[in-house]
Amino acid sequence: MPRGDPPVPTSSASPSRQTGTATRSGAASGTQGVVFDTDGVLLDSASLHAAAWKVAFDRCIEKLRPGDPRQPPFDANAEYRRLVDGKARLDGARAFLQDRGLALPLGAPDDQPGCTSVWAVAADKEQAFTHMLSTRAVPVFDDVAPALRSLRDTGMRCAAASASRHAGALLEAAGILSLFDTVVDGRDVARLRLPGKPNPALFLEAASRLGLRPAGAAVVEDAEAGVAAARRGGFGFVVGLNRTPSADRDAALRTMGADLVLRDLAALVDELRGESP
Repeated sequence: MPRGDPPVPTSSASPSRQTGTATRSGAASGTQGVVFDTDGVLLDSASLHAAAWKVAFDRCIEKLRPGDPRQPPFDANAEYRRLVDGKARLDGARAFLQDRGLALPLGAPDDQPGCTSVWAVAADKEQAFTHMLSTRAVPVFDDVAPALRSLRDTGMRCAAASASRHAGALLEAAGILSLFDTVVDGRDVARLRLPGKPNPALFLEAASRLGLRPAGAAVVEDAEAGVAAARRGGFGFVVGLNRTPSADRDAALRTMGADLVLRDLAALVDELRGESP
């Protein structure tokens, strides 16, 4: 949860690059490495994840509550952001079902895709997402490679972190895998049994692989659960990334503990270099 001094308004921030909040005193200074969330920060894959969740959840709604006007289709924008964005698949499935009052047994990791258990719903989402990946490419945001090269030129250590098993392969396909010192993805999460966000375990593992204490590292996240995880993990600089300008999203990220909310990674480079306006 949020800690430290609350954000302080500043009139000098450029609205196209950052919101009207300043970092905590000295938050960016002393940063030796950056842990980047993957979906929505590095790769424009959040829409695919949301679409895959919609396939799985809408099937479940139709099967469990057919024709129930109190159970509208899954909202791939608002509900995705509020309930599943940034979380491990099982946690996301469980959060949505609980929010809708749809009771299912937990099941087991080897449950077949469907709506017989929480694990089955998570497997259905994974199946839908894998199918989508086979039919379309996941683009990397234009600002990512230049920002990573700039940070590495200054000696900054960089890690990518994701609960998705596909993260490493997608970063490699995007041509940016070599720009990271380490990648922690869903395979590591399963092997090490790391709890999902808002637990900070994923980010702490990435920082450890960089040889850094959390206080000497920054985390860049676009999801509220991820920002909360970084704050709970004691990271020295927590950046919320909101690529689609929205005052409500800015406020939500700040409430979860973001020191600063930025619009792009070029602004992050400026901030870490001490060149922000």
